Amino acid sequence: MAGALLLACGALAAASASQAAYNIWTNEYTFPKKDLQTALATQFPRKLRYMDMFDVNLSNPRLALNPDSNRLTTVVDAQIDNKLLMNKPVNGTLSLSSALKYDAATRSVRLDAPTVEKVDIAGVPAQYAPQLNAIGNAAAEQVLKDYPLYTFKPEQLEMNGKRFEPGAITVLSDGVKVEIKPL
Repeated sequence: MAGALLLACGALAAASASQAAYNIWTNEYTFPKKDLQTALATQFPRKLRYMDMFDVNLSNPRLALNPDSNRLTTVVDAQIDNKLLMNKPVNGTLSLSSALKYDAATRSVRLDAPTVEKVDIAGVPAQYAPQLNAIGNAAAEQVLKDYPLYTFKPEQLEMNGKRFEPGAITVLSDGVKVEIKPL
């Protein structure tokens, strides 16, 4: 059965755009960083409005993996504009950190609990840091919260009538691994 499961999973992985790989010895799927980056990139560029006053443009996402905190960090270029308060838009970066969770209803690994780690906007006085953090947190909620990075096919979680489900999700230095356990 283990060999059949490996072959079925290998065929599914080869047939899909994702390079998710199943390791029969550890009962884990591993998703490489480049696939996670590709999945995340579909959310950008993104235009948001904050408090009906600020236009926020987010683009160019860059993914970093943080095994120590078991979180993903997304650094995006940000442009913030307010025609009433500012002469011209300000540019900088937002660093947004997210945990990962499994959603059984959709069979997907999703971003969870996104927060702003750092806001770096050139030329903006430090006194505006709370407002910039609020804008960053709103952006994190709107763009990253519950965003699916990978959706398992039903066949990937069933073999010979036996059903499996993802368990622990662990961020590695070069990808993310998801434990697969029998129901």
